[in-house]
Amino acid sequence: MRLLLATTALLLATTGCAAFTNQAPAGSKGLDVVTAFYPLEFVADQVAGGRAHVVDLTKPGSEPHDLELSVAQTAEVVTADVVVYEKGLQAAVDAAVGQASGVPAVDAGAVAGLEPISHDGHDDGDHDSPGSVEPSDLGDLDPHFWQDPLKLAEVVDAVADALAKADPDHADDFRANAARLDGELAGLDHDYATGLRGCDRNTVVVSHEAFGYLGRYGLYIEPITGLSPDAEPTPADLARLQRLIDADGITTVFGERRVSPELAEGLADDMGVRTAILDPIEGLSSETSDDDYLSLMRENLAALQEANGCPS
Repeated sequence: MRLLLATTALLLATTGCAAFTNQAPAGSKGLDVVTAFYPLEFVADQVAGGRAHVVDLTKPGSEPHDLELSVAQTAEVVTADVVVYEKGLQAAVDAAVGQASGVPAVDAGAVAGLEPISHDGHDDGDHDSPGSVEPSDLGDLDPHFWQDPLKLAEVVDAVADALAKADPDHADDFRANAARLDGELAGLDHDYATGLRGCDRNTVVVSHEAFGYLGRYGLYIEPITGLSPDAEPTPADLARLQRLIDADGITTVFGERRVSPELAEGLADDMGVRTAILDPIEGLSSETSDDDYLSLMRENLAALQEANGCPS
């Protein structure tokens, strides 16, 4: 079956080579690992430690939720040694994985343990916004697990196991790299837990529903829109957020780099508060090309501390 898939991919390559991107260089060594979007690419690259050619199907600056695969990218999936994806988040990737019979696949969401979407935790009606959540293939589960470093660490270990099975000669290297990254993620988790303790406020208004897992650090996350950053809030949603900003003394409305700032800036202007950036780290952009998951998470932590009046 793998030979058939590889032959099919080769035929696709010779008939549609203009569509191919991110191909391994001629003569490259090591495993071919395909990842669905940036946090998974970061994990695979760190764990592989140079012993794999790691491909990200979601190009920098693109929106993972809207990903469509080219014929070339589908061929990369079906001929990979390991695929790392999140089932239910990207339908096109799910379909390609379904065609990749026999290719080891790590479902990061299942490994991390997705939790239901919950952006508030308050008891009063002003903190209840059911209209901001759109349905998805994940139902009411929040796909943005990487906002919790300890959940991402679970994926690190699963990727190390998959690479070790695919390349047993370098299993010790993969597991050593995973242990190092696990330590960095544990340190990041500690910094969030201590850095967000004793703040003046704990409610955070964000542009879209991508930060719910930060609730583990005592934050109440209030999105302007739901899972899709392209969604539009209703007038009732905006009125509720205006009341919330006033009642909780919120100083900052957080926007993002890769989506229009119009909604966040409009809400902030109406309420006389400032705007700042909170990166969902779904992918890199031209502004963050020199960053990585760890540095962006620390930038987010500093922004949250400033907005919420946390002790220095």
